[in-house]
Amino acid sequence: MSAARNAATTCLTAPAPAAATAATAATAATAAIATATGPAAVAPAASRAAAPAEVGSPLPVLGDDVRVPLAGGGTAPYAALDYAASAPALRAVWDDVAAYAPYYGSVHRGTGHLSQLSTELFETARATVAEFLGARDGDQVVFTRSTTDSLNLLAAALPADTRVFVFETEHHAALLPWRRAGGGVQHLATPASPERAVAVLDAALAAHRRQRPHAPALVCVTGASNVTGELWPVRELVEAAHRHGARLVLDAAQLAPHRAVSLRELGADWVALSGHKLYAPFGAGVLAGRADWLDAAEPYLAGGGATATVRRGTAEDHPDADQVGDLAVRWHRGPARHEAGSPNVIGAYALASACRALAAAGLEELTRREEALLRRLRAGLAAVPEVRVLSLFGDDAPRVGVLSFTVRGWDSRRLAVALSERYGIGVRDGLFCAHPLVGALLGDQPGEPAPCAVPDSGGAETALRAVRVSFGAGTPVEHVDRLVRAVAELVREGDPAAAAPGC
Repeated sequence: MSAARNAATTCLTAPAPAAATAATAATAATAAIATATGPAAVAPAASRAAAPAEVGSPLPVLGDDVRVPLAGGGTAPYAALDYAASAPALRAVWDDVAAYAPYYGSVHRGTGHLSQLSTELFETARATVAEFLGARDGDQVVFTRSTTDSLNLLAAALPADTRVFVFETEHHAALLPWRRAGGGVQHLATPASPERAVAVLDAALAAHRRQRPHAPALVCVTGASNVTGELWPVRELVEAAHRHGARLVLDAAQLAPHRAVSLRELGADWVALSGHKLYAPFGAGVLAGRADWLDAAEPYLAGGGATATVRRGTAEDHPDADQVGDLAVRWHRGPARHEAGSPNVIGAYALASACRALAAAGLEELTRREEALLRRLRAGLAAVPEVRVLSLFGDDAPRVGVLSFTVRGWDSRRLAVALSERYGIGVRDGLFCAHPLVGALLGDQPGEPAPCAVPDSGGAETALRAVRVSFGAGTPVEHVDRLVRAVAELVREGDPAAAAPGC
């Protein structure tokens, strides 16, 4: 290990030329670490992911060799079909994190070599994510904890009197952060088609502009539903928003792991995503996009790293300073303004590693493979008449690898438990943090009690109404085939508790 430390020291001893990029410095740092740990472990994720498997084979993920116990005895390879909640880490990402971990140091302002190394890698991660998301000149990439955190950050940065428009079909992370918006929140009705979604938004914004022609407005919309997997018409919604002088933030938590997302090409003002859905489950997320509202807002968190200067005195004595008690505080502009405290360096590094790996594997190739898996899944479930696949825009609507369904004669929770205990399959059941959408898809009326409630759960979460299957770049064909076979077998057997009182 001493050789690696010496090499790392050498690569950061002299200042880099002014024209050198953070990427160049980080590449040198990574090469330095490789002196001791070996090139296979620390080569950039892109080089290992470029040829992980031929088209048709999954990317290697952590846990793909795990076996789980079955209720009837024995074990089975775990079929992870809950990617929409958290995707397994790509092995390339895990290797990168493991190689960097011994060299972890606090970023920014530290003079020690590990601090300098970590700072280079952290800022290179920011540049990598910016490139992955097609960021424009002047866009900021702010590291957060998750999509939820990113959207709450943007909500805290809204100018006064901003009105927010959001479809009621959104995940709660996109539906709820705007409750303190000065101009209020308008929840848009569930659309029956992509065209209807654009028309509903266009009409709502037009009415808003007639009443408040100069007030700021923000639209929040998902790129792909976390319930049905259906793709939303993002580009058309962006055009509608901009036509009426509104801005748009894209919730790409479910889109980015499956499709290319480009701020430049889509025209969105911001995009939010989570590392734990992008094969980097190490606690990092991103808000990327326009800088003006972020720079004008109060820091999301107040503390070290967000401050440029803190002095005794009054704000009048120090231009551009805020008054905090008897202190005059000047806040940074740029991403640091909203990244107070010691940042999650490993999370950011892992997220950037995942971006490199997916880009190198080829998102178009991964999409083609995923679509083949989706066709296989849908064909298999279609052969079971008791299965009803949930859809907002219709059965032919394009979607990512997320699909929710109900089974006539089976309670969703018991079906999900049976899939786990008898077949080693991990899925998700419930309302998927999208209560209004699932209610609309299942035809529930407001206030209608849900049948087959689970006594130990509380409130709306007792309405366990659907099962969700989700998969991605690391999913083998066998996992999908096993699920289809298991559902068919369980339907033939029937829910043993179906005759219980109240169900």
